[in-house]
Amino acid sequence: MERKNTQYFTPTRIAVIAVFATIAGVLYAFGFPINVAFPFWLELNFSDIPALIGTFALGPVSGGIIVFVKILIKLIIKGTTTFFVGDFADLIIGLAFVVPAGILYKRHRTFKGALAGMGVGTLCSVALSILANWLVLVPFYLELFFGGDWDSIIAPMQALFGDAVTRETFYTFYLWVSVLPFNLMRCLIAVLITLPVYKRISVLINRMNSRFMPKDCAVSGGQDAACAAATKKRVIITAAVCAGVVLLLVGGVLLRFFLS
Repeated sequence: MERKNTQYFTPTRIAVIAVFATIAGVLYAFGFPINVAFPFWLELNFSDIPALIGTFALGPVSGGIIVFVKILIKLIIKGTTTFFVGDFADLIIGLAFVVPAGILYKRHRTFKGALAGMGVGTLCSVALSILANWLVLVPFYLELFFGGDWDSIIAPMQALFGDAVTRETFYTFYLWVSVLPFNLMRCLIAVLITLPVYKRISVLINRMNSRFMPKDCAVSGGQDAACAAATKKRVIITAAVCAGVVLLLVGGVLLRFFLS
């Protein structure tokens, strides 16, 4: 009798997710503005690179977890200046980038599949960033930080693009001349750095995926119950460890928020 061990979050997988998420979180915390081209609140960081590589190595689910955990790590290191609204927007924009890329690569495990996945992920992430800024972020910042005063948010744009930026033309300049090229640049940097890395470690990625695939638990007779019990125990322990780590990170975020 043969029994399948379908445990997804093996200790090795969790460890690799933690490594990628930590690198991504640190890179995310040290973002920086490009004041000569974009308004100061658009900060460039390189956290998409380890998130994308981790997604190719481990799959879209693990990639999504990497993006989620990197947000928590950044919040612990740097805190939030937007009452978590901007951080939530970065979460969904990051997920829109790596998850479609991971899904396509999982179905087509070739260089062309990776390239197509990154292209689709870029389009999804850029489109979502435009919608998030238009429908959520700008209205939120305008009311909370500037008290509805358009001049305070228009002034930085006028410093870049001149007096043509007015209340009536703000979204035209901001969405299509700032948000779109900024997020396109962000994704392209990640793609251009990931591509040569992918070529060099494609064999390693395939080995990792093979290693993380559920292993068969070939047993017979009385060993079947023992194997099932051991598998169930590993699943419970792994789930408890993961839940504990997430709660610890969330607790750190809340502690940082209320004490800052």
